[in-house]
Amino acid sequence: MKRLKIKNIQPSDLGKTLTLCGWVRTVREQKSFTFLEINDGSTLSNFQIILDAETPHYAELIRQLSTGASLRATGTLVESPGSKQKWEMKASAVQVLGTCPEDYPLQKKRHSFEFLRTIAHLRPRTNTQGAVMRVRNALAFATHLFFQERGFLYIQTPVITASDCEGGGEQFLVTTLDVQKKTADFSQDFFGKPAYLTVSGQLNAETMACALSDVYTFGPTFRAENSNTSRHLAEFWMIEPEMAFADLNTDMDCAEDFLKYVTRYVLTHCTEDMEFFDAFIEKGLIERLKHVADSPFARLTYTEAVDILKKSNKSFEFPVEWGIDLQSEHERYLAEEHCKKPVILTNYPAKIKAFYMRANDDGKTVAAMDVLVPKIGELIGGSQREERLDLLEKKIVEFGLDPKDYWWYMQLRTYGTVPHAGFGAGFERLVQYITGMENIRDVIPFPRFPGHADF
Repeated sequence: MKRLKIKNIQPSDLGKTLTLCGWVRTVREQKSFTFLEINDGSTLSNFQIILDAETPHYAELIRQLSTGASLRATGTLVESPGSKQKWEMKASAVQVLGTCPEDYPLQKKRHSFEFLRTIAHLRPRTNTQGAVMRVRNALAFATHLFFQERGFLYIQTPVITASDCEGGGEQFLVTTLDVQKKTADFSQDFFGKPAYLTVSGQLNAETMACALSDVYTFGPTFRAENSNTSRHLAEFWMIEPEMAFADLNTDMDCAEDFLKYVTRYVLTHCTEDMEFFDAFIEKGLIERLKHVADSPFARLTYTEAVDILKKSNKSFEFPVEWGIDLQSEHERYLAEEHCKKPVILTNYPAKIKAFYMRANDDGKTVAAMDVLVPKIGELIGGSQREERLDLLEKKIVEFGLDPKDYWWYMQLRTYGTVPHAGFGAGFERLVQYITGMENIRDVIPFPRFPGHADF
């Protein structure tokens, strides 16, 4: 008989014989029967199974069943007289697939998120982590839907690269050489030159956009930044659309539409999980997200934002002056207290932004934009790209990069250059924002950060 997932049970299944599989959450043994609650990961709610003396091998089953054990149950779906569930199964046969000893670490009690990170192989079985993963799945699916519905092509960009997209140098080296030796000859290495794990697929996405118009990439990126904050990971996923024949306004519109689309999708398709987050993780979460989905984003220039911060009479840890890279406390003030909704900042000082961003006519700023949201700060960063060859060559040198490494990137400006723009959205920060989770390490299955690459 075909196995049915708990989330797919329908009223039309009442009276039918079904087969369900899952892990035991609780066992409540009565005098002549036993209540089992199981979960198969498809839904937040557990499912109740009733065993009685007529169930084959009843006494032996009871001895084997405990929290964490796995089973396959066959029985009839009936209406439940209890108030906690609509229906339950009266089991006709139960097979224990895997027993679970008493030292199982996920007993029925609250566990700290810090502790759960030490058992990342088991934590998806908890209510919170199960809900996070289902919402993460929905956000990934909604991301593809959004871009596919708008005619974007999904492309796959390299994980290994010889280019430093951001110009910060915080890259993981990929080598077969003994790099402890200062005399390492990279011409003898696997790729014949220094190679790194990518920090972004953007430069490759630009290449594809300059032939296919609108593309997006959605994959893992890596940053060797020695940061132990609740907002940073060494391995994380990025959503990076790139649009040819587009300017900064098109870029901002796309970013706003994207964030609203995926927010509405999750609110519609993950109702039970979102109600759980609203009740136990962040009170008022659902109303906050509805406000995001239904309200136009505020738009300010970087210069206007600095002026607002200076006049706020707020005591910031990092002083505010024109030309600084805004900190999380500044970004959150603008989104949470001043605008009280997402805000898009534009036209940042050229000196604090990447080499590929288009220079504005004022000679001081570039056509960059960041989407700031309450609770998180920066969620999306993007720009119009510099399509003018002479200015791009100058910027590459100013940033201390070797033009030889970007010969192909500059050729895009030689052969039929076009205005183009794009952005990057950190997927884990997006999951954080939607679920209300405080620490980014709790919204990715296996977090990688300084000193930790377990599981």
